[in-house]
Parts: sequence; C-alpha cells; structure tokens
Amino acid sequence: MIDALTLALGLAALALAAWCGFAFSRDQSTKDWHFIGMAVVTVLALAQLVIGVVRLAGGDKPAQGTAIFVAYLLGAAASVPAAGFMSLAERTRWGSATVSAGAVVLAVLEVRLYDIWGG
Repeated sequence: MIDALTLALGLAALALAAWCGFAFSRDQSTKDWHFIGMAVVTVLALAQLVIGVVRLAGGDKPAQGTAIFVAYLLGAAASVPAAGFMSLAERTRWGSATVSAGAVVLAVLEVRLYDIWGG
C-alpha cells in the first residue's frame, strides 16, 4: 500500500468526523458542504481500493492474508457513503452524528489496513 495515501485518508476522515461532530454539537443536520467533504473522502477511499487491487494483481501479498485485506478495503470504501445515505434519511442533528461516526470508523479501518499490509 501507499503509506502517504493511507495517512492522508485517515487524516481526511478524522477531519470529516470533527466537522460533522461540530455540526452535531450545534444541532445542525448534514448540509451540502458536508456531502462535498464526504465525496472527497470517498474518492480517496476508492483510489486506495483500486491501488490495493492493482497491487494484489501485481503479485504483492499482504502480511496477514489477502481475504482479510480485501474485506477491509471494501469496508473502508463503503463506510462513509453508507453513513452519508443514512444521514439523508435522518435530517436532524443525528444525521451529522452518523456521518461523524462513519468517518471515525474509516480512520480506524485505515490503521488496521496499514497493519494488515505489514506496516
């Protein structure tokens, strides 16, 4: 994996979590700007997914197993979009809390992906 991308994605996810957590604390639902932030984080996660699959196809092997690595890659790519869709259903402050939680989950998944790859 590319360590810089993993770090950038983890930091972007934490920034999104803080931003949506701030909206939650101010009793605000997710706004269009939050969805732009979710899109940026999702594009980074999809880039990591593509790079991970290309590296696997090229013969590189994660230290802790291919199946678990692919499962974590898919989970990381899906966590923020899933939280975003759930926040659309909950147009109160709890929608912002849902996105914040999804972004924290993504940051934790990034740490685990780094560990699985052999970092």
